[in-house]
Amino acid sequence: MSIIIKEVRENDKALKKAFVKFPIDDLYKDSPYYVPSLIMDELETLSEKKNPAFDFCEKQLFLAYRDGKIVGRIAAIINREANKVWNKKEGRFGFVDFIDDNEVVDALFAAAEKWVKDKGMDSIIGPMGFTDLDHEGLLIKGYDKVSTMSTTYSYPYYREQIERLGFEKDADWNEYRIPVPDSVPERHQRIANMVMQRYGLKVLKFKNLKQITPYVNKLFELLNEAYKPLYGFAPLTQRQIDYYVKMYVPLLRWDLVSIILKEDVDEVVGFGIAIPSLSRGLIKSRGKLFPFGWRHLLKDLKSKKNPVVDLMLIGISPEYQGKGVNAIIFNDFIPSAYNCGFQFAESNPELEMNNKVASLWDGFNAENHKMRRAYIKKI
Repeated sequence: MSIIIKEVRENDKALKKAFVKFPIDDLYKDSPYYVPSLIMDELETLSEKKNPAFDFCEKQLFLAYRDGKIVGRIAAIINREANKVWNKKEGRFGFVDFIDDNEVVDALFAAAEKWVKDKGMDSIIGPMGFTDLDHEGLLIKGYDKVSTMSTTYSYPYYREQIERLGFEKDADWNEYRIPVPDSVPERHQRIANMVMQRYGLKVLKFKNLKQITPYVNKLFELLNEAYKPLYGFAPLTQRQIDYYVKMYVPLLRWDLVSIILKEDVDEVVGFGIAIPSLSRGLIKSRGKLFPFGWRHLLKDLKSKKNPVVDLMLIGISPEYQGKGVNAIIFNDFIPSAYNCGFQFAESNPELEMNNKVASLWDGFNAENHKMRRAYIKKI
């Protein structure tokens, strides 16, 4: 039977929910490596009313059907702010999943490419989300590894199918698995103490949201500055900052949050934010918070039996990059992570050409166990 492509309209709640649930309930229901997003969070991300990224983004969701059954999905996206920053006319594809079938893949990508081309774009890149804090890149190494909550899993045939369509590499990211040592390496202790003394820096620690609130905007201002050169990045707006604070702050363990401050001017020059891995809880919950999914997530957040901590964000002011501020962050993070019972840390995807970030793991026996790729195609 031929493939039918349906556009998912913004106000069609049933189809939008089907779009979100297809990989969870169907394509990856038997995969031990796929980590689903929370369905409610994914629906909010795709909501033009709730996600502030739509202040400067457009999207169209597509579902592929065969014999009345969903066999694939894709989102076509335009981030006007990123195009302005990078002086490009690029569309994006994301939220992409499909069975291993040429006809399905051809129909999905044809729909996405036509949509962005009709909007005046001359190329399409992906997988990408609306912003740099959404899922990015297609898994191309590490198919036997469990994903993290901030990344997506994909079967090996995704790469073959996307490359068959003429897409080429545009950027690669590396992901690392780092053993948590039982103590801070002497070298890091020495550098941390020296750097703090030389530049008048100190580590801020928090016990609750009220204490960190005065520094939230400063932290995101630093993120915008530090991430400015990175692939596809566009500065976060205040509405986005408020949105991400609401989404992620409830997941924080305050002992795993470090902010580095220059004391004499009350300036944030670096930060590190980690959270306990929620992968096991998300797999057990199958993307549902209720009625019992919250129990699995709470166990991951609070239990000392969770062996993995996810390194969500790390940023250092361009003025202080290469000056050892990272050693201060590790000097604070390592004892906290070890005392919480974590055995391994998982890095977020790091651009392969970002040597400054890659060098952070020197001396930690880090394993580059996953890779992902963003593709590009002229249209």
